[in-house]
Amino acid sequence: MSSATPEPAPVAAQEPRNTGAALELLVHGVGGTTPQEMLDDPRTVRVTGDNTAAVYRRATDVRAEAEPDRFRDGPVPEAYCWCNLTSGNGTRALWLLLLPFMVVNLAHWMRPPATRHGRSARLYGVLVRLIALSLTVLLTAAACEVALDLAAWQCAGAAACTEGRSWLGFLAASEGGWWSQPGRRLTVAAAVPTALVALLWYLSHRTWSAYEAQRPPRGEDERDDRPALGRPGFWYGRRLVARLRAAHTAAGLLTVAAAVAGAAARHDRGAGDPLRAALGWCVEAALAAGAVVVVAVVCRRGRSERRLDGRVDRALVAWLPGSAAALLLLAALYASWSRPAWRSSGVLPGDAAFSVLTLGQGVLIVLLAAVALRLHRRAPDPRTVLGGLAGPAVTVLACALGGVMAGGVAQRVADWLDGPGTPGTGDGPIAGPPLLLSWQAAAIPVLLLLLLVPAVFLVVRTALAARRLAPVVEAEYAGEAADRFRTRRIAGIRAAARLTDAAPVLVGLLAAATLLLGAAGIAGTWGTGTVPAEAFDGAPPFLDGAAEACQALGSWLVGLGFILFVTWGRRAYRDASARRTIGILWDVGTFWPRAAHPFAPPCYAERAVPDLAWRMASWTGRTGGRLVISGHSQGSVLAAAAVWQLPHTTRRRVALLTYGSPLERLYGRWFPAYFGREPLTGLHREVHCWRNLWRPTDPIGGPVHLPAEHGKPEVDHPPLRDPVVYGRTDDHPLPEPILGHADYQADPAFARERAALLDRLPPALPLPVPIQRTEGPDDPDGGAAHGSSGRSSG
Repeated sequence: MSSATPEPAPVAAQEPRNTGAALELLVHGVGGTTPQEMLDDPRTVRVTGDNTAAVYRRATDVRAEAEPDRFRDGPVPEAYCWCNLTSGNGTRALWLLLLPFMVVNLAHWMRPPATRHGRSARLYGVLVRLIALSLTVLLTAAACEVALDLAAWQCAGAAACTEGRSWLGFLAASEGGWWSQPGRRLTVAAAVPTALVALLWYLSHRTWSAYEAQRPPRGEDERDDRPALGRPGFWYGRRLVARLRAAHTAAGLLTVAAAVAGAAARHDRGAGDPLRAALGWCVEAALAAGAVVVVAVVCRRGRSERRLDGRVDRALVAWLPGSAAALLLLAALYASWSRPAWRSSGVLPGDAAFSVLTLGQGVLIVLLAAVALRLHRRAPDPRTVLGGLAGPAVTVLACALGGVMAGGVAQRVADWLDGPGTPGTGDGPIAGPPLLLSWQAAAIPVLLLLLLVPAVFLVVRTALAARRLAPVVEAEYAGEAADRFRTRRIAGIRAAARLTDAAPVLVGLLAAATLLLGAAGIAGTWGTGTVPAEAFDGAPPFLDGAAEACQALGSWLVGLGFILFVTWGRRAYRDASARRTIGILWDVGTFWPRAAHPFAPPCYAERAVPDLAWRMASWTGRTGGRLVISGHSQGSVLAAAAVWQLPHTTRRRVALLTYGSPLERLYGRWFPAYFGREPLTGLHREVHCWRNLWRPTDPIGGPVHLPAEHGKPEVDHPPLRDPVVYGRTDDHPLPEPILGHADYQADPAFARERAALLDRLPPALPLPVPIQRTEGPDDPDGGAAHGSSGRSSG
């Protein structure tokens, strides 16, 4: 990032030309804010929208278009507030359960550009969707492990475990009741993972109706060569999400059915009963056929972006989950068949499923990496992070998050049920969770130790960079008395802001270490058949002690992480401020549509982008005036996406002002197919005018690196000074704060650049005299006069 330089002379006159109606549409960034703060006025009025997302004006500006003389010196300000899309009511806290799904969905959009390589791009999407499907199976299998294996199979089958636990009394084998047979215990316990799958289906269906159903405006220039984010169907994934939701729901139900029926089928085959054994084979064959259908549905088709596809595959959406539910009922009936001689011991048959699932995820990730490398090498871009491997690296982290969540729940429940014993060692009443979960937990301390080295390196490098930047800072404020402490602080903040650019290296190292440790965990599970603490018995004392310490510490860390996760979610459910903090995570992670995982938190941009596009198109259509869409941070990404969606005639009347923008620094590097150099260059050509403000102290925003071309000036403004004034002066007697990512509008350059953009837009178009109308049930504009703001989003 280049250092700050003195600001050039203003590029616009102090007072803009009066060329007709003008509007500034402000879009806030992550974390959200209030319309009162955005408009700097305690009295605001909602002019269009609802309680979730809306456009506001100052109360005195509601009829601004009818009073043009009041706004000769600047545009009418409007604020679009979208923060409730990610941090609204208390149920948003449930989204914490969906974190692995959100991360794997991001990997879908990190694909390298695929110009003229459609097959490789489709294969990339198929592989990500299969990995996403494996995460649904993993989460369901974790619930089955807790409810069916640890509680119903192991604890209810051991008198020492059920003693003192009255809630397990009716299932206890020692009581000899009707429900005490293992198959019937499994049938009862299956209600827990089934309820989890039903909850995921409900959350996805509810958000699907609210988010994916927002139709973007249809322009007259729906060309095939438009960039991806400008295509009519990009922000309308209704059909795909419905189809994937049906497939993932069916996969979850089939996982529960396999856990219930698998143990009974294995018992029947070993008991020498041909009839029951044949029935078991039939049930398992039906489950396998259902799994094949689910995989085929997931692989069948991706997104349809080139047209607005409003259809829903209703037969598939209804019959696939329904058929899976019927198979689950069949499995429950089969497992509940009376088997008086059947006793449960050890772990539930099917313990190796976790290892097979983890191995399958690893194979899919390796294939995904090969496809990503192939795409990147055909069109290499040095700014793309990790050489095109960002998507595979992020899928590793998604699988690791899913494994930690699954292992954390299983380890904590096993510790609770095992009493003073250590799960997996055989010194308690139960056998414990699958061995692989113990090996994965033991790998966590090793992973943290490996990451300590690059962390220390980055700290040292940042300190050295701050020392080198000190003379640069003093040179920028030449003529003012130097203050060593002030200089050191400014240089330190600038150096720390550059740490953002080191994130790809950390993600790559973390993903590589996780993949290798995961492979080691599978090898240890299959090769030793015991937990790490016992696998190294007889080894040198150092290795033996290290294995025991890693297992104990890893189990504790997994449990602590799970407890913190639950308490964080509970606090977010009760506390709106905590929910808003968590909402920042969703602001960054849920910008993209649900293309890989239907249970991921919903894409707020599928509501926000159509909102902004409709507002810009409707206002310019009503007034013929000029419009500046002004986006800060994540709001700049929404603003750019909305401008891409506008028809050509509307884009000619719109200017784009971005500040603190991650468009190139984060999105361009991590999502090159959608925000890389070619798409951003196309946006620069298509939008009438664009200016980008940034600071060297900003850890998120940065330049977009788009030079002047085709008569349009360079997009980036020279780096803004931060602080504006170095020390105390007559005009600034108190020290000015170092703003970093905040308060760009406080910089004098903001008003100058906004005025310059308005002056470059064509004059307002003459419109017919507005006709006053009375409000009626069929009046979509609520009776507003043509030219007023109205209360309609269209």
